[in-house]
Amino acid sequence: MSAASRSIILASASPRRREILGTLGIAFEVQPSLADEASLEIEDDVEFVREAALMKLRNVLASGAQAGAYVLAADTVVCVDGKRLGKPCDRNDALRMLEQLAGRAHVVRTAIALGRVGDEALDCRVVETRVEFREAAREELERYVASGECDDKAGAYGIQGLASGFVTRIEGSYTNVVGLPAAEVVRLLIDHGALERWP
Repeated sequence: MSAASRSIILASASPRRREILGTLGIAFEVQPSLADEASLEIEDDVEFVREAALMKLRNVLASGAQAGAYVLAADTVVCVDGKRLGKPCDRNDALRMLEQLAGRAHVVRTAIALGRVGDEALDCRVVETRVEFREAAREELERYVASGECDDKAGAYGIQGLASGFVTRIEGSYTNVVGLPAAEVVRLLIDHGALERWP
C-alpha cells in the first residue's frame, strides 16, 4: 500500500536514502543537489549539518523544478571526540576514520530539510543517534576497507552491511545511521502537508 503523497523530490543521489523512502511507501522523484557542502566553514556540528541540508535544499528549489513540488534534502555527519567525519577521500582516509571509531562511541547526525518549489525552506530538523563500536584489530579494519563498503559513506562505514559486525549498541534511530531517519521524515512530511495519509 502506498502512502498518499503530493509531488515529492528527493534532493539526493544516495541509493540508501532512496531505499528508505521507497520502503516507507512514499512516491518520489530524484533530483540530486549540485550544492557542495565542503565549502561550508562552520565548526559546530549541528549547525554544519543543518546548513548543509539547507544548502542542498535551496539548490534544488532554485533549479526550476515543478512549481508546488515538495523537496526533501538531507546531510549526514559522524562525530567523535569533537571531530566531524564526512566521506573519506580515499582508502587510507577511511582506515584513519575507522581507527578513531573502533572501541568507542560516536554520534551520527542527520539534518532533514523540507521546502516547496516557489517558497522558502519550510523546516529543518536534526536527528542524533549514538553508536558504539567494539574493539577491532587493524587487520580487520583493513579488510573492511578493502571490501569497498566504506566508500562514499560518512564515517567510512555502512551500518546496514559488513560494518554491522563492529556495532555493539545503538541509541536512537537506526535508519538515521543509514542516512535518513524514517520516523522523523514521515513526521516532517505530515506536518507540512506533503503526506496526506500514511501509511
